[in-house]
Amino acid sequence: MNRTIQNLVDRYRLPESMAQCCVQADLPPAEGFFQFGKDVICFGRCTSGPVANSAAAPLYDTWDSVSMNGHGLSLPFDPDEVVGGLLYERAFEPDERSAVDSVIRTAYYALRPLLIKDSRKHIQRVYMKAKSKATFPDWPLDWTVERILESLLMLAMRAQDLQTIPFIWFWPDGCSCAAMLTHDVETTKGRDFCPRLMDIDAEAGFRSSFQLVPEERYTLSEEFLASIRDRGFEINVHDLNHDGRLFVDHERFLRRAKAINQYGKSMGARGFRSGAMYRNLKWLGALDFEYDMSVPNVGRWEAQSGGCCTVMPYFVGDLVELPLNTVQDYVLFDLWENFSIDLWKKQAQLIREKHGLISLLVHPDYVMEPRPMGTYQQLLDFVRHFQAQENVWFALPGEVNDWWRKRARMSLVDDGQGNWRIEGDGSERARLAFAEINGDSVTYRVGDGRFARANCQ
Repeated sequence: MNRTIQNLVDRYRLPESMAQCCVQADLPPAEGFFQFGKDVICFGRCTSGPVANSAAAPLYDTWDSVSMNGHGLSLPFDPDEVVGGLLYERAFEPDERSAVDSVIRTAYYALRPLLIKDSRKHIQRVYMKAKSKATFPDWPLDWTVERILESLLMLAMRAQDLQTIPFIWFWPDGCSCAAMLTHDVETTKGRDFCPRLMDIDAEAGFRSSFQLVPEERYTLSEEFLASIRDRGFEINVHDLNHDGRLFVDHERFLRRAKAINQYGKSMGARGFRSGAMYRNLKWLGALDFEYDMSVPNVGRWEAQSGGCCTVMPYFVGDLVELPLNTVQDYVLFDLWENFSIDLWKKQAQLIREKHGLISLLVHPDYVMEPRPMGTYQQLLDFVRHFQAQENVWFALPGEVNDWWRKRARMSLVDDGQGNWRIEGDGSERARLAFAEINGDSVTYRVGDGRFARANCQ
């Protein structure tokens, strides 16, 4: 029986009739890793071959088991389950090693106030070096979800003998990709540096968001919060007290979530990011925010491993997830002692290739000294030129959230004669685009409006 590939519809906002498939047989109970074409790693259940317990093991490739019959596209796995296994990090759910990591994390945060900065750096470097040997998700950027969805789109088109299909372009006004700048404030010194950082961002032509810790780390006066809002910058909540223990225990998390929600309302915050990017996506429904920014694209150098393997926003329940797709300044400056923007540039260019969201995170706490500040100003200069050259939509996280929600409610309407139009709130900024088969891949073409004639054959 045919079914809609919902993740394909959600990503492209194309008509459901163009995103149909059937699963070849009843799925077995065991979940694991397998491939869907060369080097494309999936996590889920498979009807046509074995699954592995590790992404590093030899993996069965399902590609040759895909077929097209009288009912259309036939797959040996559930495509929504597979994409969800990556987006919601089911491929990286806690195991015994994660339990050990939790004990180490608790001990580290208990001792952290007693450790001098060099000792903390040494411990973090040893810990990160051990994690750096992982091969999946890919570093410095993983777009496995994009590769899976593009392959599914191409196969669905071939199954219906379509060379071209319309969809709603990813970003407003036909922009090639999006970018946002965020600042997590960890210390009193960082808080006190925020006004200067706003000056620096504004001088470069950017507005940014400040994620603020509401308890224990420092105080937050209404005057300070107003100084951020009044300049057109954005305020979000950054954890509760940044002690590394928000997601250690579910009951404790629920208690803390209530306090976090109260702070969010009092601060007028619409977004959230956890301390050190710790997370459990199953629990996020307890947070009363519109969007979250706690999931890395690839957690190779984060305190918690894993990653969502996408460069695009996506929904986690009612929350819009805005993943962190670039390296943190702390990793570059403090752990690697690297003051070049080359990695940021490389990641931005890779994200642009997939028309994704360039999400940047720079802490005021780590750019106060002349050398890191010089690097940060180089980054702003690069982003300014990159924005102009590549037609990048630079926005606040709240604006990205607003657009992604509006786009999710838009629809493509066909008048029956091949004339397509986009309908819905915000559609005046939307652009009709077309996916076209080009060999063994799909390419995109963006129109100049929300109306177009398309012969989808």
